[in-house]
Order: sequence, then C-alpha cells, then structure tokens
Amino acid sequence: MNDTIPAKELASRWERCRKLLHQFIPQAQGVLVFSRLNIYYFTGSFVNGVLWLPLSGESVLFCRRGHERAKIESPIKHIYSFKSYGDIEIILNDLGSPLPREVAAEMNGLSWALSSSLIKHLAACQFIPADRIIGMGRAKKSEWELNILREAGSRHDRCLTKLLPPFLHDGISELEISHIISEIFYSEGHLGILRMENYGEEAFLGHISVGDSANYPSVYNGPVGLRGAHPAAPYMGSAEVKWTTGKPLIVDNGFTHAGYITDKTQVYWLGEKGSMPVNAGEAHNFCIDLQNQVAELLKPGTLPSEIWNHCLAQVERSGWSAGFMGYGKNKVSFVGHGIGLAIDEYPVLAKGFDLPLEEGMTIAVEPKIGIQGFGMVGVENTFEVTREGGKCLTGDNFNIISI
Repeated sequence: MNDTIPAKELASRWERCRKLLHQFIPQAQGVLVFSRLNIYYFTGSFVNGVLWLPLSGESVLFCRRGHERAKIESPIKHIYSFKSYGDIEIILNDLGSPLPREVAAEMNGLSWALSSSLIKHLAACQFIPADRIIGMGRAKKSEWELNILREAGSRHDRCLTKLLPPFLHDGISELEISHIISEIFYSEGHLGILRMENYGEEAFLGHISVGDSANYPSVYNGPVGLRGAHPAAPYMGSAEVKWTTGKPLIVDNGFTHAGYITDKTQVYWLGEKGSMPVNAGEAHNFCIDLQNQVAELLKPGTLPSEIWNHCLAQVERSGWSAGFMGYGKNKVSFVGHGIGLAIDEYPVLAKGFDLPLEEGMTIAVEPKIGIQGFGMVGVENTFEVTREGGKCLTGDNFNIISI
C-alpha cells in the first residue's frame, strides 16, 4: 500500500472537523493542533509543530522540527519552519489570514510550560478546548482507514490463534512469552509501537499474565492486572512468573499496521480442556455471550452509555459482578473503547457517552472477569460499527485455546 495519506483523504478529515467545529463550537473560526499524532492525522507527517485548520481557507503547518520531511510526506501547500509561537501570528498575517479572536485549541497536546508560552505570544486570542471535537472527528473511520484496520485485525488474529500456540509450553515465563509475541508480531508487519492519548498512559506490546498475575495491582486503566517486567516498566510480563499446568494465561495486546491499532485478548489453558474449573469456563462463556450482545448493538444511532447499562444489567443477573471488568481495585467502569491511531480513542462504552454511534467507528469490546486466586478470563476484539451490527475485525474464534 502507499505509505502517504492521499490528499482526498486528508481533505475529508478537514471537512469533518470543520463541520463538528461549526456544530459544537460555532464561535471558533478555526482550530490549532499540537500533538504529533493529531498533526499526522490531519497532514500525513509526524512532525513537531502546530497545525492551523481554519473554518474556511487553506490549512497551514508550522514545523519546529521536520519541515523538509513534511514537504515530502504532506500535500499541504503552506508548510513553514518556526522557532517561536509568535512566528505563527506573523506568518498568518503575511498570508492574509490572521488568527481570529476566538480559537479552538487541542489542549491535551501541550504541556503547561508550552501552553503558557502560547498564551504569552498569542495574547490577543481566546482559546477554547477542542480535544473532544478532534476525538469525535477521528472516531469515524473512512474506507481508507477501515481497510488498514481490517488488515491489522486479520494479522493480529493469525498471530495469537495460529502462530503463538506452538511456542507455548510448561515452564515458560511471562517475559519469555512476551519476547516470542514480539518476534511473531514483527514478522507479521507490526510497527513496534502502541500509542495512547490520555495523559500519563503508556503501553508496550500489551499485558501477558499467568494465573493470578491477572489480578495483581495495576497502574493501567484497564481490567487486566500484571506484574510486568520491572517496577519502572510495568508492561509485558515477569521473568519470575512461569506458566504451569492448571493455570490460565491471558494475553491482551495491540497490533499496529500502517499506524492503526487493533486490540485483542486471547486466553490459553495449559492442560486438557476438560480440566479447567467449571466456574472459569462458565465465566468465559458469559463474556463471549456478552460480547456477542454488544456486537449486535454496535449500530449507527445506539448510545454507548446504553450499551454499558445493558452490560451492567446482564452482569447483575449473572452473579459475576465482583470480578467483572477487573477484580478488586483493578475494576474499571467501561466495557469497550474506540480505537484507531491510538488505543484509547473516542467513544467509550461507559456512562456519560450519550452521543450516538456512527457507521465506520471502530470499537474494542472487552468483557472480562477476574476470579480470585485463579486469574482472569474473557475476551476482547475490535469491531467495526455497521448498519447490521458490529463486524469483528480480529477473528471469529473466541474460545479458550488449550495447550
């Protein structure tokens, strides 16, 4: 596939952002974008700088680093180097397109220090938060994006269900499993990076947890606990925790293809399938059934908050409330999240998300149950929102794989 984002694709992204801006922040006459990831989304180049996307007129990309690269990768006509935020105003004035009084701004894309500098140099502007607008714009994927995500999902499924199992055996450590997964992922085209947008959140490869490691206290905003490689890198798995007969292994990770990420969780069991505790098998089957119910609801017009409420009602009737979406303090209040260029995108299947789903959104659905003293079971797969319901992009076999 062509590595550059087509100009037509970028133009449709600008237009969607402008429509959302006009709908939700009508007083703002444009938006300033600061984070590298969103600059890439709107320009096709992962530069360090600022993008000015006006409500009407041409976009302007200001590069602190990457000016020459941006000219190679991006079809944007106006690309300039800059050293100070004060240069932005000067350049736009010279272009005959001065900054308006009220400007929408991506506030999560700047540190406190840099935002103070921006306000100092552009003192005449009043800045209005635009992060939600940008997130909503990115949530609805184009056919160009969906084709990438479909391919990512296919490769992800192949890695976890076909390529990994032959390497799993009694006595292998969590960290060794992590290394094997890395090699398999790279061989299938994984780019080696997972991106998150919420401030302070990181991810590397994903979570690999044997047995009760999956209920170990977590610093991550997700249901699967893990010991991790080191307190300074609480990711992947521990070299000290070995997989032995009669223990579950849960792998929750992301696969990146051409910048876009799919999320998938696969559970493995070391031993005969019939040797798994009955309650664990029942809990896993409940999660599969709940995922299928959520998939049926992933249609344009459905409210994410309604899906969350539906799940809570099903869980209350099931008796799995204590471990649903994390055991103890690891419990989280969502059952799915948007995904694309980052793992944690809009929307979230949770309380308070009351704008309807749109066709083309991609959602990671992850009902999981932590069981005290045993570990965690459950599923996670990436779905595409369609008129017929959620279309799974990461395979169709959700059962526990016995080794």
